[in-house]
Amino acid sequence: MSIGPNVFVAAAVAVAALGAWFDFRSARKPAEGEGTEGEIPNWLTLGALAISPLAYFAWGCFTNHGGVRVGLELLGLSLLGAILCGLVPLALYRYDMGGGGDVKLLAAIGALCRPMVGIEAEFYAFAAAALLAPAWLAWEGRLFRTLANSMWIAVNPFLPKAKRREIKRETLTWFRLGPAIFLGTLVAAALHWRPEAP
Repeated sequence: MSIGPNVFVAAAVAVAALGAWFDFRSARKPAEGEGTEGEIPNWLTLGALAISPLAYFAWGCFTNHGGVRVGLELLGLSLLGAILCGLVPLALYRYDMGGGGDVKLLAAIGALCRPMVGIEAEFYAFAAAALLAPAWLAWEGRLFRTLANSMWIAVNPFLPKAKRREIKRETLTWFRLGPAIFLGTLVAAALHWRPEAP
């Protein structure tokens, strides 16, 4: 199924690219024990979240695709895409394992791409992060400490209280997800791009 006119595909890639740029550019060099969390501006993410459903509604109403009924259907799919694509990053954010900008950026991508392709873009984004994170952490010299912390986080719940290892918040590592979101969106957009009719 096509995700809509190519302008929505291009907009999703543009929003993801800007989000990646701001996320990467705004992150400062961390002090010992701090992460490298960047900042994705609200005007970008919330703007895309607000405009996407309305743009889909207008596209459905004012093209030869069926009028108000189709416009409302597309508006609903855009909102559903935002909600579904925001669920996993919101859960990560609530457990302090992700940033708020990542939640809003992925929700905006979901609103632009609608549910199925939005979730696909999110999957590719997390796959890209799984590939990029170890390389980035190795470059910064934090890979082995991060792997050790991850192992203890996974094992601690199964150990008796006396043998559990305390993981201090300052030893946890942040990874900027914006560039991975851009790569995931780019892959999904490339796979679902529809050539214009002559």
